[in-house]
Amino acid sequence: MASLSPAWIKSKAPQLSLILITFIWGGSFITVQYGLNFSSPIMFVALRFAAAAIAVSLLSWKYLKDFNSHEVFAGAVIGAVIAIGYGTQTIGLQTISSSESAFLTALYVPLVPIFMWLIFRKKPYLMTWIGCLFAFVGLVFLTGNGFGQIQLHFGQIITIIGSIAIALEIIFIGYFAGKVNVRRVTVLQLIFASLFCFIISPILGESGLPAFNWMLVVILVGLGCASACIQLVMNWAQQSVDSSQAAIIYAGEPVWAAFIGRIAGERLPFLALIGGTLVVLGVVLSELKPDFLKKKLKK
Repeated sequence: MASLSPAWIKSKAPQLSLILITFIWGGSFITVQYGLNFSSPIMFVALRFAAAAIAVSLLSWKYLKDFNSHEVFAGAVIGAVIAIGYGTQTIGLQTISSSESAFLTALYVPLVPIFMWLIFRKKPYLMTWIGCLFAFVGLVFLTGNGFGQIQLHFGQIITIIGSIAIALEIIFIGYFAGKVNVRRVTVLQLIFASLFCFIISPILGESGLPAFNWMLVVILVGLGCASACIQLVMNWAQQSVDSSQAAIIYAGEPVWAAFIGRIAGERLPFLALIGGTLVVLGVVLSELKPDFLKKKLKK
């Protein structure tokens, strides 16, 4: 088949790479949930990002010199929201399924342009508002009650807080991107995320480092390498894939998470599945910019 020729595969390598890391990303939810059998949540995140920082450092060794204060500041700011985002998400995974967590986390996509409007006064497209509406309706159905009884429990609320932090992470990465060395800041943000979680863990009453367990080591090393791979591939691929197309590809992450969760035995209620579908649809719609709208905006 011509469509699967080496030339076609080479031309589509960035998009195919993003699809692959989206699959890895989706699979990480149930892996984290299993890892919580061996560690408290914030300490788990601290160790996860320590492993990721080591992995990225080994892959970016030649770039790790001449750090400047602006890069350290950028790494600290991004690392702080990463710690909040993944810390709250991991706490949420103690009480909700990996599939539901992935759908709720995906809310960060329509949230990004909303926050860009609130922070930088960058007006969102009409499709962003439509996407947010679909995502909100999906969120209501994900509670399992529908509009008859909108009631979020702790696991859902704290996961939504995590999606807000991840939206801010993306905004901050975009803000600092053209002003810093991306490789150095990637390492710094992972180091700071790990450091902040090590500091927060005892404040939240966690008992310290988990007991040594080979399964936990395997999980942390695997997640660390996966996080390193995801960060580096995103930085490389998005040089040639525009953000709208990338965001639509990322919308597949909760779908993969739900698929892998189902294989592992998770069963979301029918209403929650409808909600998850609407969240993904909202994510896709929020990034669409139809030609007729572009022409209308130019007038």
